[in-house]
Amino acid sequence: MNLQLTGHHVEITPAIREYVVAKLERINRHFDHVIDVNLIMTVEKLDQKIEANVHLSGKDIHVQCHQPDMYAAIDGLVDKLDRQILKHKEKFKVTLRQSPGIKRTAES
Repeated sequence: MNLQLTGHHVEITPAIREYVVAKLERINRHFDHVIDVNLIMTVEKLDQKIEANVHLSGKDIHVQCHQPDMYAAIDGLVDKLDRQILKHKEKFKVTLRQSPGIKRTAES
């Protein structure tokens, strides 16, 4: 998984980077086919905003979260992202199960 962190009007400190990487490990634990993640952190007056674009095999997911605290925004974003990835994973499993395979006919 490639991770790209960008900060608009905020400096990405090593502590924030480590916190994000630790939280995103939960995503990798649930779904292995994550190609890359782009995170944009923005501070506008008292509003902390974080956006994520996640490129999966077969789908792109966009999630954003607004909170007064950056760490709370990261937690909210990862929760939303986790729900969407689990939903995609279930759909992915269903399509694999329903793929046409070898059909056997009963011969008498």
